[in-house]
Amino acid sequence: MKPQDIIKDKSSLWIFGYGSLVWKPDFPYNRSKIGFIKGYKRRFWHGDDFHRGDKEKPGRVVTLLADQEACTWGVAYEVPESHIEESLHYLNMREVVLGGYTTEMVEFTPKEKNPAPLLALVYIATSDNPIYLGPASDMEIATQISICSGNTGHNIEYLLRLAEFMRLYCPEVEDEHLFSIEAAVLNIFRDCGGIKDQNSLLLGAV
Repeated sequence: MKPQDIIKDKSSLWIFGYGSLVWKPDFPYNRSKIGFIKGYKRRFWHGDDFHRGDKEKPGRVVTLLADQEACTWGVAYEVPESHIEESLHYLNMREVVLGGYTTEMVEFTPKEKNPAPLLALVYIATSDNPIYLGPASDMEIATQISICSGNTGHNIEYLLRLAEFMRLYCPEVEDEHLFSIEAAVLNIFRDCGGIKDQNSLLLGAV
């Protein structure tokens, strides 16, 4: 989907984030809504050789896989018309050029009474991407996350901030994949005697 096609005839644009965008959008927006999209599940199956890893040790970040029985929770941001072009330019570099993601339009349902679905832009990395890593066990993913770091920070921070978001804003949602990997990472460091809780990792005690 080309940027000019996304911008065409829009007074505003909703952008749905389910990974780092939930805590670090870094583009101007009018308002945000917590909610979900149906038909996708979130998985730590995409590689990252810039933001949370490097060429030798690529990190693990989330992407979406089609699954009609699933839904993925996150945040949708409404970008005003005056900032759509610059926001898409920024996200194209962050998510597409450096991250290897492509764009799709999806139906987003806000977490509110009598929600009206919104059409939102989302970034998804697919298996034909050269840095796509694919499935692995929770322990294998946790081990990889625990040793990787990139230009934006440690891969562990990415994992823990995403888990923190889900607990704070979607406490009723049990994201088994996310929380199982989080638990495995914490166990790795506890076994090494390195940490006592998530906060010490977020503060850089790795």
